[in-house]
Amino acid sequence: MTPTQLRAFTAIVRLGSVKKAAADLGVSEAAVSAHVGQLRRELGDRLFTPTAAGLAFTPGGLRLASRSAELLGLQDRTVLEVSRAGRGRRFLRVAASSLFAEYAAPGLLELFAGRAKDLDVELGVCSPHEFGEMLLTRAADVAIGPQPPALDEAICRQPFLNFQVAVVVGAQHPLGELRPGPGRLREQTWLLGPSAIGAIGVVPGLLRRLRVPEQQQQIFQSHAAALEEVKRGKGVTLAPAFAVGQDIARGDLVRLGPPVTPGNGTWAAMSLTGAGSVPEAAELTRFVSTPRAAQAMLRGTGVTAGRFRPSIHVTLWS
Repeated sequence: MTPTQLRAFTAIVRLGSVKKAAADLGVSEAAVSAHVGQLRRELGDRLFTPTAAGLAFTPGGLRLASRSAELLGLQDRTVLEVSRAGRGRRFLRVAASSLFAEYAAPGLLELFAGRAKDLDVELGVCSPHEFGEMLLTRAADVAIGPQPPALDEAICRQPFLNFQVAVVVGAQHPLGELRPGPGRLREQTWLLGPSAIGAIGVVPGLLRRLRVPEQQQQIFQSHAAALEEVKRGKGVTLAPAFAVGQDIARGDLVRLGPPVTPGNGTWAAMSLTGAGSVPEAAELTRFVSTPRAAQAMLRGTGVTAGRFRPSIHVTLWS
């Protein structure tokens, strides 16, 4: 497999057709088809077939879609790391759960990176299920978010922040004036961020506890997007209490109280120990437990996530 072949396949996955992939890459359709043909021969898999509804990917094609994005991202990161190392700069790769990355990482990493002028920080978002593998394969130096139930003994864990996740609705939502029980909540439309996907973390745990049917859940690309729709009265959501405090105080959101109980979550920093440890990772793991770090995470520092260079991980599901 070559990077050119993988880029062609990734473009097909992202855009849904060979024609669109060719236009996006600035090459002919024949060139893209040739790259796909070479991958099919080498891997012994059809990867995908055209249907009336679009492209149907084989199980092998779905696995390649995920791996190709990781491989291309690793190639880009390697080029960047070599370039920065040549200029005498240090580099720290942080893998974070979506909830932490969106609500707490910007303030924390802005403060941490600002302490050393020679340090560059890269923030990548991934599922907590991937934390162990990413650390062991050196794809990330630190992983931050909910701690997976099983981690290799070579990985140290440092819990550092307990927080609550609240059930909130828009000011005009009918539930805002009621005290709905779990049965009434299960009937609502739930507008959720990507942290609702999977089994690890306080958000999926609270959804299971309330027994919210999957057909009542709408997953947005970001928690902020889901929250904006909730403010318009379109449904119910879950959000860290510290992140929506000002919205509640202004009257834009209403927090549902008893009998609805909040979910309690804990974030932890994880990194390799022993020979696999990275000094910058150990430094960040210590720093997250300080009062200054907690203040930066809970209050933010005005930085946007665009300051960092996130890794792209493609996940497909049916």
